[in-house]
Order: sequence, then structure tokens, then C-alpha cells
Amino acid sequence: MKKILITGATGNVGFEVIRFLEKNGTPNTIIAGVRNIEKAKNLFKDFPKTCLVRFDFEQPETFDNALKGIDTIFLLRPPHIADIEKYFRPLIQKIKEHKVNEVVFLSVQGAEKSKVIPHNKIEKLIQEYKLDYVFLRPSYFMQNLTTTLLKDIKTKRQIILPSGRAKFNWIDIENIGETAAVLLNKFSEFRNRAIELTGYENLDFYKVVDLLNASIKRPVRFSSVSPFEFYRIKKKEGMIKGMIIVMIMLHFLPRFQKEPVISDFYEKITGKKPTGISEFIEREKIKFE
Repeated sequence: MKKILITGATGNVGFEVIRFLEKNGTPNTIIAGVRNIEKAKNLFKDFPKTCLVRFDFEQPETFDNALKGIDTIFLLRPPHIADIEKYFRPLIQKIKEHKVNEVVFLSVQGAEKSKVIPHNKIEKLIQEYKLDYVFLRPSYFMQNLTTTLLKDIKTKRQIILPSGRAKFNWIDIENIGETAAVLLNKFSEFRNRAIELTGYENLDFYKVVDLLNASIKRPVRFSSVSPFEFYRIKKKEGMIKGMIIVMIMLHFLPRFQKEPVISDFYEKITGKKPTGISEFIEREKIKFE
């Protein structure tokens, strides 16, 4: 039996990873890394196999205790953290010191081709420290519509991005969590592999808005802006610089890249088809009104 540490445990992906580990009856011990244990207790009250430990990417003093006795770690990058040398090198060093040799890192599709995005730098760090890894590279999260982009949808009835007609492949975070749970439980079967995880649809934001408007009462429109205009808008709204830069890279660079490659990995390991974007919109449509 292994002890598995889930970082970002209270976030969308981390929570889904833990939910599927519990749902599918993992034989392993689950440790949820959280910033505030008291606040997290209620979130995980129905998860009997999950223990809580204080862990904060921005507080290195929390690393040693959280990593004590851990065999496997699910590692992700909080969206607001862009300085990889400052925040991730010390963490990777500690992971190495504690002999946590199994790392499942939530990267992003195409990370190996884009040296400017933070995920590429984290992958390189993991390899530099000679840790055994699985790089899980999912495509574009459907849940961006219900998190990062939701404020503009609800207040402006717009999606504002510098993405033009670039096509994105859309994946449900529930599919990511289910896949990650398998990789954590069966790490040795996937050791030192990079795995792309996608849905079956490549769609631009104009098409996604059309699908959204077919399901909701109050219409939304897509506004494609330049990276400079996007930066100006988000800076004025108070978004931190690092987050703005990452959003620009994730949404502007695809305009100059090939259409995403579609993978059937999810269906191979679960026997199910990934969530479709229309199915997701129907499931979550109350959030868009």
C-alpha cells in the first residue's frame, strides 16, 4: 500500500482526483495537501480514506511535513504561480530529498513544444532531478467556462480572449480526475511516459459560444482581442500579472500552432467516451445565466 499526496486538493482537478480514488476503491492511503485544514474538513467529510495535511506552494516550511512518508505525489501548478524557479525548484528538491520517486504531474497538451509556458519548465525540472514521472497532458479544460471565464460571461455576457479562430480540444475535468486516479494507482504501468488526454472535439470559441447560446436563455458573444488589449482589460480588472501572462500564452499561441491532436487514451483506460462539450454545457447551464 502506498501513501499518495494530492497537491491542490481543494481545487477543481485535485478534488476530482481524490473523488475518483475514493469512488474506485483505491487500496492506497490518500493525503490531501491543503492550505487550511479546518476549512477543508467539511469539503472532505464524506471521504473516509482521505487524510489532511497542511501544504502550501508559497510556504516552503510546509513541504517537509507534507512529504514525510509519501510514496507518490500528484503535482499541479496553481494558475497564479508563474515563477517556476522561485516556487517549484525548492519543492522538487524536497520531493527528491524525501525519496518520493513517483510523480504524476498535471501538465498541458503541447507542453513539450512550448518552452515559454510554465508547464514545460516544471517537466524539465522533474527530469533534471531524475524523478520517475508520468506527465499527464490534458487539453483545454471545459471548466474554464465555469471558472476563469465565468465572471465575464455573467457580468458582460462575453468571453474575451486573444484566441481568434484557434481551435482548442475540450476535456472535462471529471475525465482528468478519473484518469489521474488510475495513473496514481497503477504508476508502474505508465512510468516515465507523457500521456496526452483529450476529448473528441476541436472547436474554436465562436463555435462553443454558438453551442452555449443554444442551451441558455441569455445569449453570450465571443470577443477576440489582441494580447495587448487583453492585458489592459485584465490588468484594469485587478488580475495579477503572472496570471494574465499565462492566459495570453495559453490562448494566443494556439493561433500559430496546428490543430490539437486527438487522443483516445481516456476511452482505452476507462472503456467510456469522454464528455462532449454540449453534454458539459447542458450539465452546467445554470451557472451561465
